[in-house]
Amino acid sequence: MQDLTHPIESGMPVYPGDPAVSVAAADTFAADGCRVSELACGSHAGTHVDAPAHTEEHGDTLDSYPVSAFVRDAVVVDCTDLGAREPIPAERVPGSETAPRADCTVFRTDWDRHWGRDRYRNHPYLSVAAAERCAERGLAVGIDAFSPDPTPPAEGEMELGDRAPFGAHHALLGAGVLVFENLTNLEALPERFELRAQPIALGGDGAPVRAVAVAGEERG
Repeated sequence: MQDLTHPIESGMPVYPGDPAVSVAAADTFAADGCRVSELACGSHAGTHVDAPAHTEEHGDTLDSYPVSAFVRDAVVVDCTDLGAREPIPAERVPGSETAPRADCTVFRTDWDRHWGRDRYRNHPYLSVAAAERCAERGLAVGIDAFSPDPTPPAEGEMELGDRAPFGAHHALLGAGVLVFENLTNLEALPERFELRAQPIALGGDGAPVRAVAVAGEERG
């Protein structure tokens, strides 16, 4: 098994404008005889899954999906040749003939190496055409970046222009397709694997997950 999850910790990167993450001691062993931590974060902190309710006014919430929806037969698409803010074209989305039985496409950009730096915002992203092709084929989407859409840049960096801020989200979540964001360690994966990314039972627009890749004989 391979862990694909960024640890939850105080001050970790969050999507611009999202709540900051804080992990602090509520009870200590010295004072209370036990340890309890107080966690404050948004529903899209760290490695997480988006439900349609995230961007769609009448979209389904996470609790409308069975737990089996968060176990996926995934195919890795290598996008490491793409540069900062470069769109992933529709031609990269695998078809049923090249990835039979797959129900999730994980786009590997290797942008997780920039985690914790402003450059992490400048990740490659899905073109709307690529997102629409995933939706048409019923493929959930995973990516090792903040978002399948362009992320607002840090101050002083290149502007997004007139790009639709949630075009890929609307194409995917509008079709009921789940989106897994801020994955990491994708470079260690084979082309095909089982993605297990169960969210905490929050039941809303999204939730942190513990994402794990299971490959080969480990799959049961």
